Amino acid sequence: MKREIRITGDGSSTIHIPDLDEQYHSKHGAINEAYHVFIAMGFNAVSVENTRVLEVGFGTGLNSFITLLEAEKQDRKVSYVGLEAYPVTPEEVSHLNYVETLDAAKHVDDFKKMHGCSWEEAHQITPHFLLTKRQQKFADITDDNAFDLVYYDAFGSRVQPELWGEEIFAIMYKALAKGGVLVTYAAKGSARRAMQAVGFEVERLPGPPAKREMLRATKK
Repeated sequence: MKREIRITGDGSSTIHIPDLDEQYHSKHGAINEAYHVFIAMGFNAVSVENTRVLEVGFGTGLNSFITLLEAEKQDRKVSYVGLEAYPVTPEEVSHLNYVETLDAAKHVDDFKKMHGCSWEEAHQITPHFLLTKRQQKFADITDDNAFDLVYYDAFGSRVQPELWGEEIFAIMYKALAKGGVLVTYAAKGSARRAMQAVGFEVERLPGPPAKREMLRATKK
């Protein structure tokens, strides 16, 4: 499907899919949403020293990049696995403005390396950040007790309802270690109930700009 680069409310870029009328990030601000949902409510809420992160929806690499930046700031080791069934192209990456918008010029080579490195292999992007990209559909995840934190950043239920039901959240539950956390921008009651049905303890939290709530689920 056709994909277009668009600028969101905080000046940062995202990818828009006209056929689905769907974007990779909030139109109100890609960076603001990512920091609130995945860093403030996720990464900063997990106190594991060597944090193992699974991102469901690697996409533009924004969540991965801001996690790399936070890992450097916090002097914290991160092993990061990003899943993506349909990777963005080098041409699309060249139009993403995250390095400039985040004032992260000294990490420009890290951002390029994240997108340029091979799939299915682990790459030490910085001393604090180990990245493995896997080209894989989310329903095919078989990891067991392997992660401390899941960034659940799939497309919304309007366009991919199968990614918001009990079957997929059972896969996420299995992939997390005991005490592990899943965070997502979503707040629909059906998603919350699906998480609870497979064993998660679910919290409603304040959402990112222009969104009242989001969800955080913990494997007890």
